[in-house]
Amino acid sequence: MTDWLISIEGTETGHTVALSLALLAAFLHAVFGALQKGRHDPWLTRGAIDASYGLMAAPFALFVVPWPEAHMWPIFATVFVIHVVYKVLQAWAYTKGAYTVVYPVVRGTGPLFTVIGAYYLFGEVFTLTQWLGVAVLLAGIFGLALYNLMFLTSERDTLNAALGLAVVTGLFVALYTTYDAYGIRATANPFTFLAWFFMIDGIFMPPIAYMRWKRMDNPPALPPLALRGVIGGVVAFLSFGSVMMATRLDKVGEAAVLRETSTVFAAIIGWLVLKETVGPRRIALMALIALGAVIVEMGG
Repeated sequence: MTDWLISIEGTETGHTVALSLALLAAFLHAVFGALQKGRHDPWLTRGAIDASYGLMAAPFALFVVPWPEAHMWPIFATVFVIHVVYKVLQAWAYTKGAYTVVYPVVRGTGPLFTVIGAYYLFGEVFTLTQWLGVAVLLAGIFGLALYNLMFLTSERDTLNAALGLAVVTGLFVALYTTYDAYGIRATANPFTFLAWFFMIDGIFMPPIAYMRWKRMDNPPALPPLALRGVIGGVVAFLSFGSVMMATRLDKVGEAAVLRETSTVFAAIIGWLVLKETVGPRRIALMALIALGAVIVEMGG
């Protein structure tokens, strides 16, 4: 598997596989976001998820894949810091706003910064049509933000904070997407990066979540939280692993933009599962974000 993946890097087959992986990541990331925002406190859920995928990854990192080369350790340290800041911002945003408010702005803002970062780091250049797609995507994002500011009343007191945190979180989505792509390209075996990434990334949030759980007046039962963590851990492997592999096989900017079709899945999940009011105008704006992503792909 490893040899085959390396052999298709930069080829037409690699482009097709990367496209499929980015779309799979889109759906799974919407599921992942809903799991974190859903039944339990977002900080607790994230801690349970991180503990699960860290423990799952440890045997593969330590005993299965080749050990990282010496130059990878500073990269892993930087990746760890970037993801810690991202997760704190993401959980904080979810405590301030509804899933269907925060998620589209976070996931939609990220690609713009990622495209710019991919230009400077990897020399990737978008065509005029692709930039049109980015503009359509951004129109959907900021149209959604404007709609929420004008019409959403249930969370009016925290809405500005939620949107602000969502934009900053989107910046860190771009930062981790670009730097993770750099990291997975810097090692000979991509599965080495993935296994060590998940093991290292699972260290920070579980202690934070445990301390938060201990301070609660009425803490949730641990078995349902642990089950959600295990499910979320598997989803995280498939979601984050898919998009990281896509960025190794093909262009980082395109993979990042295509992943943001997750906003459509997020709208459906928010409506059907979380019972959040979405409405036709917000659905249309989320679809506009996804349309922008499709234009980027078609214009490449």
